[in-house]
Amino acid sequence: QVRLVESGGGLVQAGGSLRLSCVDSRRTFTNNAVAWFRRPQGKEREFVAGIGWNGGNRYYEASVEGRFTISRDNTRNTVYLQMNNLQPEDTAVYYCGKSRRAISSSRLESDFGSWGQGTQVTISS
Repeated sequence: QVRLVESGGGLVQAGGSLRLSCVDSRRTFTNNAVAWFRRPQGKEREFVAGIGWNGGNRYYEASVEGRFTISRDNTRNTVYLQMNNLQPEDTAVYYCGKSRRAISSSRLESDFGSWGQGTQVTISS
């Protein structure tokens, strides 16, 4: 099964920034919508942001809108999540998932797959 590879996490202070990357080394998601999810410790995986196959149709979870930006570069088979003004409540393992659809507005984990190992984001106060 093809799995995506997430990277770019780390430890930053509140108010700081990070940029996460999601790479598809087998070039399988250039025609698919992709979404970022996160799993805070002890909680379920939750939707963060999604993007259509061509970079359009971007949508966000309310608490990150205005702070996070999802984008993609299909020539590099990569989807990004730029995270600014990070807060302690953003601490989680972040994952990217691939939709079977080219365009999606879903916020359901079950509508995405090919999950990687995730990347840890920790925000100190």
